[in-house]
Amino acid sequence: MGRIFEVRKSSMFARYDRMAKQFTRIGKEIAIAVKASGPDPDNNSSLRRAMQNAKSVNMPKDKVEAAIKRAMGKDMANYEEVMYEGYGPHGVAIIVEAATDNIVRTVANVRSAFNKGNGALSTSGSVSFQFSKMGVFNLEPEGLDPENLELELIDFGLQEMGEGVTEDGKDVLVVRCAFADFGKMQKALEERDIKVLTSQFEWIPATTVELDEAAAEEVLKLVARIEADEDVQHVFHNLA
Repeated sequence: MGRIFEVRKSSMFARYDRMAKQFTRIGKEIAIAVKASGPDPDNNSSLRRAMQNAKSVNMPKDKVEAAIKRAMGKDMANYEEVMYEGYGPHGVAIIVEAATDNIVRTVANVRSAFNKGNGALSTSGSVSFQFSKMGVFNLEPEGLDPENLELELIDFGLQEMGEGVTEDGKDVLVVRCAFADFGKMQKALEERDIKVLTSQFEWIPATTVELDEAAAEEVLKLVARIEADEDVQHVFHNLA
């Protein structure tokens, strides 16, 4: 215990643009979850996770319900989840997750973003070996005893627990588990009625790259450029 985690900052855009991007991202998560396992969140853990995340960014309930209904329609686009790997300036490793109905468009846009930001799109596996894919849960800390909770969750795949702060300054308790243990951890938290604010899969770097302020800003500009693409869901990197 005692570790401090920085909850990933999703963008550098203005608040309105960031909210629009978040709603679009979650809408795609809902569509993918419904297409895969149906519209009932009680029987669809991926949909429950998407709805949790929608609540965390204040996505209105009617928009969530509309997204579920659209996903059930015959005309709804079939989104494919894809991952791209590359390097930014100064050798920073970058992983891009996208959900797209047109892979040709998406890969062209991602490649262009890398090139314009002095980076380069690379081959599959060239970057991801430097990361571990983990399940990450941000919990409401009020009423929780972290030490006791840590002991309880070890049997469900807990690997790391620590404090974090969200983008809007809210304190959270961060729980991390292996990708394969995500379902077990989700069920364990639900059975204990623990309030999960957000949950998702993240690529956690084994080591990080330290850069001076000017060099780091160059990398972050590239990350923001990639995140701005409408097909991009998440961007992960190993910049400290």
